[in-house]
Amino acid sequence: MRIVGGSFRGLTLAEVHAGGIRPTSDRSREGLFNILAHNPAYAGDDGPAPAGMDVLDVFAGTGALGLEALSRGAASVAFMEKAPAALKILRANIARAGASAATRVLEADATRPGRARGTFGLVLMDPPYGEGLAERALAALQDGCWLAEAALAVIETDRREELALPGGFEKLDERIYGRARLHFARRG
Repeated sequence: MRIVGGSFRGLTLAEVHAGGIRPTSDRSREGLFNILAHNPAYAGDDGPAPAGMDVLDVFAGTGALGLEALSRGAASVAFMEKAPAALKILRANIARAGASAATRVLEADATRPGRARGTFGLVLMDPPYGEGLAERALAALQDGCWLAEAALAVIETDRREELALPGGFEKLDERIYGRARLHFARRG
C-alpha cells in the first residue's frame, strides 16, 4: 500500500494485519482523489479538494486516506480511530511521512465521538463493511458539531451496500471501484 499522488507520492505505508481492518485500495484512493481534484463542485476556498482543507479521516485504520489528502495539499488532518492495532500502525505511518506537525490522532469511537475537537470541511470515512457504522458515525459527527457548514463527506462501503444519509446531507455522486462503492455527499 502506498500514497498515489502529491508530495508523499510513492511512500509505502505499513499495513495492519488484524481482523476487520481493510484499507482502502490504492485504486479506490486514486479514483477518489481524482474525482475531488477534477470536479469543481467539490472545490474549497483554496482550489480543488482537498487543498487547504481541514480533513477528518474517520475509521482511519492505517491513515492512508488522510495521508493521501495531506499529500495533496490538505491544511491538516485529524485521524479518528479506536482499534489499538490500527493506532500503532497509524502513528508509524504519520511518522514515516514526516507529517506529525499537520496531524492529530483522536482515539475515539466514531459512532460516539463526543463534542467537536475541530471543524472539518472534508470527511473521509472507510468503516468496516456491512455494520451500518457509516450512517451512525456521520449522524454523530453532525450532532457533535464536527462538520463545517457545507462539509463534503466521502464514504466507502461495500459495492452492494446502500447508504442512508442522515438528515441534512445531500447525495452528490457515487462510484464503484472493484468491491468498493464511494458515496459523495454534502452537508447543508
